[in-house]
Amino acid sequence: MMTIFLLDIILLVALLIVGTPLPFVFGGGILFMIAFTDISVKSLMLWGFNQMLSPVLLASPFFMLAGSIIADSGIATRLMNFANLFVGKLRSGVGVLSVVTCGILGAISGSSFTGIAAVGPVLIPEMEKRGYERGFATALVTCSSILGVLIPPSIPLIIYGWVTGTSVLGAFLSTIIPGLITMVMFSIINIIYVNKLPPENRTAILPETKSGSIQNSKIRIFASAIPGLMLPIIILGGIYGGVFTPTEAAVVAAVVSLPIGLFVYKELNAKNTYTLFKKSSVSIGAIMTMITFCLILSQTFVMLKIPQQLVDIFMGITDNKILILLIVNVFLFFIGMIVNDTTAIILTAPLLLPLVVSIGISPVQFAAIMTVNLAAGGITPPYASVLYYGMMVGETKFNDIIKPVMNFLIFGYLPVIVLTTFWEPVTMFLPNLFGF
Repeated sequence: MMTIFLLDIILLVALLIVGTPLPFVFGGGILFMIAFTDISVKSLMLWGFNQMLSPVLLASPFFMLAGSIIADSGIATRLMNFANLFVGKLRSGVGVLSVVTCGILGAISGSSFTGIAAVGPVLIPEMEKRGYERGFATALVTCSSILGVLIPPSIPLIIYGWVTGTSVLGAFLSTIIPGLITMVMFSIINIIYVNKLPPENRTAILPETKSGSIQNSKIRIFASAIPGLMLPIIILGGIYGGVFTPTEAAVVAAVVSLPIGLFVYKELNAKNTYTLFKKSSVSIGAIMTMITFCLILSQTFVMLKIPQQLVDIFMGITDNKILILLIVNVFLFFIGMIVNDTTAIILTAPLLLPLVVSIGISPVQFAAIMTVNLAAGGITPPYASVLYYGMMVGETKFNDIIKPVMNFLIFGYLPVIVLTTFWEPVTMFLPNLFGF
């Protein structure tokens, strides 16, 4: 049975290499497993349909919709202006502003793409005006956008909790400290870079935007940002206060952000709101189809007891906890390079969780290990969907962005992966504090 599993993995990789759309990649994997095993197609499809009815899964499309609204409604611009009050006096302020704003947006949207869509068009040109190389500026915003999946609420963590039966709130708490460390590390790299620039290129005054000139009055900037600032407070406060579930929080994020854009900031109107909903619906439909096929394929592996066989194989090679975690990290990193984080979690979490639990890693800690590793895949070729989107927004060539991206990954993000994996308090301090 393990041979069939390995052949199926080879088939998946081959289909990905030739550019097959992801839903058909996993559909091909399902057909292969059905053809060479005795799994009941009827029971498999019924199981998949029942899983898609899960209320937890509804959080994903609603957070995606909320992210689109936030990027286009003026909320992100006001949040950038607000963050500028605190970091604007730093010599490296405009770069730190990018990192901080992506973190704030992560606390609302749960997606990597919101940060790029909202921050990139404004701050990448501004950084270039102040002496930044275009490639570095784009790399900074692009890499910082992965904070969207580290700072809760996070779509991949919701999917992880749904697939593994782990507490979503516990999973949310596990990545907060890694997310904050990532913000600090990226800011430090930016500061080192800026210190090499001429003095006149080291301030962080935002340019004019479609919302008009930035007001010099701190009071007016703060007042303008209040509706946007209320979103993370409502969402996170409601989740951890037990007022509503993560799924309900996603609905709240979308429902509350829409009238803010329409009636408070007035940057949404009938035409662009229709376009926004249409674009979001297409993306959500494609992603939900992919999740369905990926989920069914993952279940075939579980039904064939592949996870138990993997545990036996690993334990037959070594029972050293550090070595097993190293292997798991490398595996997750490469999986992240070929598929998106949501797909990777659905496909591999059921396979790897029994293994890591057998060496003393809790499901909550493994949520952080998986998410931190897979987030790097979004900016690491060949998959690198976040990287390619950042290049499009920043109008930057691959050769110009890849070197600074690798610097952020190696010197800024790799230490976060190591700490998350091997120093338990980084991931478990907050979950333990809240009783998870």
